[in-house]
Amino acid sequence: QVQLVESGGGLVQPGGSLRLSCAASGSIFSINAMGWFRQSSGKQRELVAAITSGGRTNYADSVKGRFTISRDNAKNTVYLQMNSLKPEDTAVYYCNAEGLIEDYWGQGTQVTVSS
Repeated sequence: QVQLVESGGGLVQPGGSLRLSCAASGSIFSINAMGWFRQSSGKQRELVAAITSGGRTNYADSVKGRFTISRDNAKNTVYLQMNSLKPEDTAVYYCNAEGLIEDYWGQGTQVTVSS
C-alpha cells in the first residue's frame, strides 16, 4: 500500500502562483510514475502533469509553459509548481502514484483562482 498526502492548495488571484506537494509513504518501492490530476465541478478528472521515476515529464496542453512537475526521490515527494494561474485552473487537485498492480490517490487539495 502507498499513502499520499497533498498540501499547498488555496486561494490565489489570477496571475499568481502556488506550489503543491505530495508526500508518499508505505510501499514506495512499487511506485513508477507519479502525477497530478484535477477535477472541476461538472467535469471529468483530467491529467495535469506526470513524471516517471527516471524524470521524464508529460503535461496537459493547457498547462504547458505555466506548470512544472518535479520529484525529490530522497524525500519521496512530488511537487507541482503552478505559475500564471487562470480562473480555469480552479479545481480539486489529486496526487496519483502508479504502482505495480494498482494506482493510488491522495485526498485532494482545492485550488481556487479568483479575484
